[in-house]
Amino acid sequence: MAKRLVKLTFPESLVKKPLTFQMAKKYDIMPNIRRAKVTETVGEIVLELDGMEGNLEKGLRFLEKQGVKVESIVGDIIE
Repeated sequence: MAKRLVKLTFPESLVKKPLTFQMAKKYDIMPNIRRAKVTETVGEIVLELDGMEGNLEKGLRFLEKQGVKVESIVGDIIE
């Protein structure tokens, strides 16, 4: 199993869509929400993702294709 810590930024048009759930289910990824801020106009979520390396890559590409900004992050999360 591989782990990734990512920040997802959802534009207004995607805030109400269940894209994180779809990614997790479709690619067998376990998300752990570490921080989130969601408003009517933007959504920001920091997720710890667990899964097979190939599935993590595919899942993150899925989100990017939908219009989600995906950033890898290191540090600043309390363990």
